[in-house]
Amino acid sequence: MASQQFEPPSGTRDFLAADLRQRERVFHAARQVFERYGFEPLQTPAFERLETLMGKYGDEGDKLIFKILKRGVHEESGEADMALRYDQTVPLARVVAAYGSRLPSPYKRYVIGPVWRADRPGKGRFREFTQCDIDIVGSSSPLVEAEVVCAGADALDAMGVAEFTILVNSRKALTGLMQVYGVPAEQAAGALITLDKLDKQTPASVAAELVQARGLEAATAENLVNDVTADDAVDRMRTALKDNPDGAEGLAEVDRLLELAGPHVGQSRLRFAPNLVRGLDYYTGAIWEVVAPGMPGSIASGGRYDHLIQAMGGPDVTACGISLGVERIIGALIDTDDQADRIDVAVTIMNEDYASDALGFAQQLRTAGWRTEVFLGTTRKLGKQLKWAADRRARFALLQGDTEHADHAVTIRDMESGDQSRVSVSDLFTALDSQLRM
Repeated sequence: MASQQFEPPSGTRDFLAADLRQRERVFHAARQVFERYGFEPLQTPAFERLETLMGKYGDEGDKLIFKILKRGVHEESGEADMALRYDQTVPLARVVAAYGSRLPSPYKRYVIGPVWRADRPGKGRFREFTQCDIDIVGSSSPLVEAEVVCAGADALDAMGVAEFTILVNSRKALTGLMQVYGVPAEQAAGALITLDKLDKQTPASVAAELVQARGLEAATAENLVNDVTADDAVDRMRTALKDNPDGAEGLAEVDRLLELAGPHVGQSRLRFAPNLVRGLDYYTGAIWEVVAPGMPGSIASGGRYDHLIQAMGGPDVTACGISLGVERIIGALIDTDDQADRIDVAVTIMNEDYASDALGFAQQLRTAGWRTEVFLGTTRKLGKQLKWAADRRARFALLQGDTEHADHAVTIRDMESGDQSRVSVSDLFTALDSQLRM
């Protein structure tokens, strides 16, 4: 057990080679999908101005922003002017506001990078973690929602998530539901934040919070929670909203998304979920979350957020996106690539006078694309060098002792079978390359 002074800060992690390679494989799979859909990469600073972030995530989200103290005398006062990036969406809004005329329209971007939240660390919860987002800015077409959902589903497939369900709702439908239940507009946002807890708390506790913290009548709270969690919740919601303009518009958004994305994603993977809320304030239209067996909570989420960029001081352009929970996905995946953490060739040095030859062999193999390491220890005992090669899980080891050197030859040792073959130095690359490709 490492001493506490050498452990990373609470809520953060070190990634050694095996873990880092698995993460990079997942990120690479996502990038390939996003590029095929025509999304462009974007990178923004790790920190933003505090006023850029505050007020964009709701009261509870604002409390989790990592603030950076002002320099100099302000450090003693605790006054902050910067903050670490909380998500990838608000920085996107700032970029569009700043560079709108230089960006294609619609603007399709993807980003894979770290964000920070001053959350309470726990199992599966981190203060520093990676977000993987795609967004489309500048089009109100319902094809946007369909393309975002389809790209997200393809990325999950490419990452290795075998089974998942995309739950869909609409903030307009939820707004209509608040109106039908007589919830005043000033209380509706808070009520929706509470309803968003239905995936973590019991219906009874959510109903109690609607009464105690949001000011709803007990009967209203109970009926509302029952209607969105009942087995026939879809039918109840459609009935409740049929004469409500906002609600009907929201239902139309849901139905159009199911119609457009369903054939590609799979009808069994995409369904209307009346109890889905998404508590962030900036969503304005269709919303979605992705759940998968054996993975707690959602593994992806998103929706349409049409006025956030205007709130940033930029143009009032439409926007829609999805964020894939790569940390949860990586944590649940089984890494089946046992080749990634092994090298192809281990080059031994049995005599210091032959070190230059050994480096030449290694460089030739590396140029050809094979992972090759040269023994860097001081011992010249073959047994210890072969143990090093085995520890590095090398497929082959190269040996050149006095006899081989005198004959301008090298011995190739198969580290799995123990078989050895001797070849001339001039034939080394051809002989080894053919075996490595088998």
